[in-house]
Amino acid sequence: MPNVPIVKKRIKFIVISSCSLILLVILYRSFLKHKTNGSQSIQNFDKDDWTANSQIGEDLVKDFTNVPQHITNQQLLNQLEHAKVQISILEDRVRALEASTPRKYPQVKYLNYKNRKRILITGGAGFVGSHLVDTLMVQGHEVIVADNFFTGRKRNVEHWLGHENFELIHHDIVNPLFIEVDEIYHLASPASPPHYMYNPVKTIKTNTMGTINMLGLAKRVMAKVLIASTSEVYGDPTVHPQPETYWGHVNPIGPRACYDEGKRVSETLSYAYAKQENVKVRVARIFNTYGPRMHMNDGRVVSNFILQALRNETITVYGNGKQTRSFQYVSDLVDGLISLMASNYSQPVNLGNPVEHTIEEFAWIIKKLVGGKSEVKQTDAVEDDPQRRKPDITRAKTILNWEPKVPLQMGISRTISYFRRELERSDRFQKDSKKYFDSPDLERSQHSRQNFVPDKT
Repeated sequence: MPNVPIVKKRIKFIVISSCSLILLVILYRSFLKHKTNGSQSIQNFDKDDWTANSQIGEDLVKDFTNVPQHITNQQLLNQLEHAKVQISILEDRVRALEASTPRKYPQVKYLNYKNRKRILITGGAGFVGSHLVDTLMVQGHEVIVADNFFTGRKRNVEHWLGHENFELIHHDIVNPLFIEVDEIYHLASPASPPHYMYNPVKTIKTNTMGTINMLGLAKRVMAKVLIASTSEVYGDPTVHPQPETYWGHVNPIGPRACYDEGKRVSETLSYAYAKQENVKVRVARIFNTYGPRMHMNDGRVVSNFILQALRNETITVYGNGKQTRSFQYVSDLVDGLISLMASNYSQPVNLGNPVEHTIEEFAWIIKKLVGGKSEVKQTDAVEDDPQRRKPDITRAKTILNWEPKVPLQMGISRTISYFRRELERSDRFQKDSKKYFDSPDLERSQHSRQNFVPDKT
């Protein structure tokens, strides 16, 4: 009897091994699902699905264990095509099984109805907002996120979707929102120059009409509201470091004015409502913040430098690099916001890191932590770019007993790890997408799958 060619033997071995592995994975996942899920017993398992999956696996094994001696290359290719379709169907069913598995959420503290608060976070799917959501959820509160997803992303809060204490509303706060809440964290607004300059009129509307809507909601339901202001209200400061009593030095018609003046008006509105309508307001002036979930291409110092270093590109420093900034890690900011909301202090409070670095120093710090072959070079300065920025946090220390705790190198290392994972994910997605859409076999594979009917399923 003639021997089967080595190539055919290898193909048979690969296909049989793949099918066996898939069946084992299905069996193992099904076992875990019904072992750990107390609400379902093993008797409730969908026997039809299991029979169908088993039948597909048996068909695959039969196809390739009973290869006739006289089989041609074309027939072998047809059987391979048939196997591809079968495996694809198995993959779909594995995904369906995974989707039906109950979600596991981070552990949250239990609070009774007297201590549990309903908290609205506008912009809660954004960088800072999503970290605030995590902290408040773990503390046991009910959290409602309102976001129009201009800069926010559902992926930032997807780990809470479906939780009984969490609700996500796709809503633009330029329009009124009618809900019942105890506290409001008003964080909604694009915060990076490329984002707020993209649509300056909308940025102003968000910080004026949006703030009016939130203050009106707070007035109606007698809720406490925290307004997320910014260090940009100080403009290009002539006082250093900047205390809360400094009125600022802002260009009202410059490229940053839509954000700078929008936040200044937001503060003015807050204190007008506090004086006239007795609304309980808190105002946080937030200085430069960094950490995981930052936008990769938001044009800020941290994200720009880390991305350029990870890609071995030139690290570009705007101007002479002598401008100074003070960077705080996002977890420190979240602690400060929660402490401010819980306090009885109604005047503006700086939340930032008083440790000052030049932009050039910061570029070299990131280059050292990332490694690689990037060079640091200077480029043209940006219009109205503040030359010095450092908060005076005496008020935060005194009133809130708050100051930043996360060291710069630790925070930057965590952020670099996040950006590295994001780059890998992005590159993998692009690679897979290209592989899929550029595949010459795609049309044939789809056609085969559409016309294929499993034998006994």
